[in-house]
Amino acid sequence: MTQNRLSPRTFLMGSAALLGLAAQPALAQVQEDPPVPQETAGAADTNQAEIVVTAQKRTQVLIDVPQSISVVSGATLEDQNASSFADYLKLVPGLQLNQSTPGQGRLIVRGVNSGGVASTVGIYMDETPFGSSSGLVNAAVLAGDFDTFDLDRIEVLRGPQGTIYGASSLSGVLKFVTRQPSTAALTARGRVGVETTAGGEMGYNANLVVNVPLGDTLAFRATGSYRKHGGFIDSIGTSGTDLLGAVLTSDRAKNINDSKSFGGRASLLYKPSDKVTLRFTALAQNIEADAPSVVASDPETLERLYGELSQAQFVPEFSDVKYRVYNATGAIDLGFADLTSSTSYSTQKQDFRADLTFPLSSLIDAAFGYPANEFFQAQSTNSKKFTQEVRLSSESKRLDWLAGIYYTSEDGLIDQDFIAVRPGTLNPIDDPGVPLLGLARVASEYKEIAGFADVTIHFSERFDLGLGGRYSSNKQEADQVSDGALAGGFNRFPTRKSTEDVFTYSVAPRFELNDNTSIYARVAKGFRPGGPNVLPPGAPAELGTYDSDSLISYEAGVKAQTPDGRFTVDAAVFHIDWTDIQLIATVSDFNINTNGSKAKVDGAEITATARPLRGLSLSLNAAYTDARLTEDLPPIQGAISGFDGDQLPFTPKFSAGLNGDYRWSLSNTLEASLGASLRHLSSQTASYDADFVAANGRQRRIDSYQVIDLRAGLDFGKYAIDAYVRNLGNSAGRTSTEGTTVFGPFPLNPNGAMNTGVIRPRTIGISLTAGL
Repeated sequence: MTQNRLSPRTFLMGSAALLGLAAQPALAQVQEDPPVPQETAGAADTNQAEIVVTAQKRTQVLIDVPQSISVVSGATLEDQNASSFADYLKLVPGLQLNQSTPGQGRLIVRGVNSGGVASTVGIYMDETPFGSSSGLVNAAVLAGDFDTFDLDRIEVLRGPQGTIYGASSLSGVLKFVTRQPSTAALTARGRVGVETTAGGEMGYNANLVVNVPLGDTLAFRATGSYRKHGGFIDSIGTSGTDLLGAVLTSDRAKNINDSKSFGGRASLLYKPSDKVTLRFTALAQNIEADAPSVVASDPETLERLYGELSQAQFVPEFSDVKYRVYNATGAIDLGFADLTSSTSYSTQKQDFRADLTFPLSSLIDAAFGYPANEFFQAQSTNSKKFTQEVRLSSESKRLDWLAGIYYTSEDGLIDQDFIAVRPGTLNPIDDPGVPLLGLARVASEYKEIAGFADVTIHFSERFDLGLGGRYSSNKQEADQVSDGALAGGFNRFPTRKSTEDVFTYSVAPRFELNDNTSIYARVAKGFRPGGPNVLPPGAPAELGTYDSDSLISYEAGVKAQTPDGRFTVDAAVFHIDWTDIQLIATVSDFNINTNGSKAKVDGAEITATARPLRGLSLSLNAAYTDARLTEDLPPIQGAISGFDGDQLPFTPKFSAGLNGDYRWSLSNTLEASLGASLRHLSSQTASYDADFVAANGRQRRIDSYQVIDLRAGLDFGKYAIDAYVRNLGNSAGRTSTEGTTVFGPFPLNPNGAMNTGVIRPRTIGISLTAGL
């Protein structure tokens, strides 16, 4: 993905890109400790339990919430061995992922995607908003991909959530809800597994959770996880002639894109009475990846080159991402209302090395007389975020209400360095004849204070009206320094500042046709903050800031289930008007944030579940999403990359997921299970590319693809054995596209190849779970 690895046209990519170098949702009641190893919802011939969610920051039954929400239980995540975004997309309609490297992914909800660097989907870990609110710290492509082991559930809210969740929830929110400690009993559970990927290395994982009561009022819970994913892409020693006539040959190496994720979570719960609850939580997770999961592809057809999954690597690449989250949440029943306070501090740090040898080594040779050198970009991206939220909520026969205040203070930093090294090493060229090549630094601050309120008026037992509003004010500033031959010498830019006041709202009437069926409508506004820009030397003053973008969503839906809960349906249709879209534009070969153009999205979504027989669970989710520009994008150096009517990037018009699981008893102490999933994505538009559009008169397209997963298990009570196959048919689905040139004509890869992200090939695994 261009924002992840560095857009080769830019110096500070990710913050808007400084200095261009020349440029089955689980429908089951949440339990504190599910049976080991997994919940057996649907196995018994009893009514389905009601699903409880906290999507609107108060406890509600899912069928009573007048908006589109998907809930994936922790049991389902474990049952399907789903540990990251890519694993559970099939369970949520309208959710897509644009990604080429673990830990670096862009979530897309309902097609709201322009390829910018500020997030459109809010990420929450319980009460903690995670990731930068600004457009200067790469938030869009660094969505927090937390490990799912021992989660209670994941809630995905589709549509703008600006009223309750505020900035950068332009198109939705993905919320990780962790399991609380329990004073009921001492429990422990562990899981180990191994897997192998077709044409690649072995992988393995280990997970452990312990719950310890420390009395009647105090409990502690801790989890630990380690996952190793084997590589499956090779660097095959490709040779190519660059624009200056030099022949360069990449390294030979096997399975260069291996990765690992490891960390833990600890939580302490203190509940001295039924009216007071205190919870303290800490999380640490690292995601370390070597080369990105991209393959050399034909830029016209996107078919892979060289007959195998391969890329050209001259300098070893890596990406290390670190998450840290600390939260203290307290709740007090005041009688007339519940008071909740949430205090959070979180950090996100990414370090990466990107190989730029092929396009730039000969340029260094021509400029400074050092032939056959290798070249890379080193970058650190750091985000620190403190938040405080205090809110009151109450429920009554006639009125439910919630009101609160929110504050955040955030610091961001991006450091880039462009380094020439001697071939076969990572040792910089140490010679006084070679000047400083390039470095850049952007330090930013974001502060916001907001007040919000949400009320539900019960006009009758059947008719409700929800009204919400949020007023927020943010202040931002940025300092920028750059130096080096490629950056035009030393430049220290004046501090740039911005302020913005925004009001967002929601209106949601809801009517119950009967005890098991409701219909609703919702109109809501979402926004994404503007702010200070990253600028090239000599840029005009008016480019010093860019504006927020916003959208208005219109939605109508129905939620229904049979009286016994065996059949459910959740369906919605929606229309979105998106204005002042934030974009990346190029000015004097430097990429900056800017605004321009409009888009519309028309769509429909459905989730349906069925439990027709004891032990049999079936689910379907599907989405139709017609997301397109309604105006041409502004010209970038005279070229237009998107035109009125073009489909928005990485949004298939049709996507669907089918899931089926069957459980049955083999004896009084042994239960067996079988399951299968199918995910289908129709063809979609790749990243916008002005050169491709100019040459072909259309956007580059990614072919449709399907993925089939299988699973089976034996549950002996205190331990269980599970086996799975992911991507049974070895589908070659594409998840990202990159550019093909830098400095205008300089090819990024040998032989004019384009790097494209791919899904993992067929993977077969087995796991063992045991518990007290």
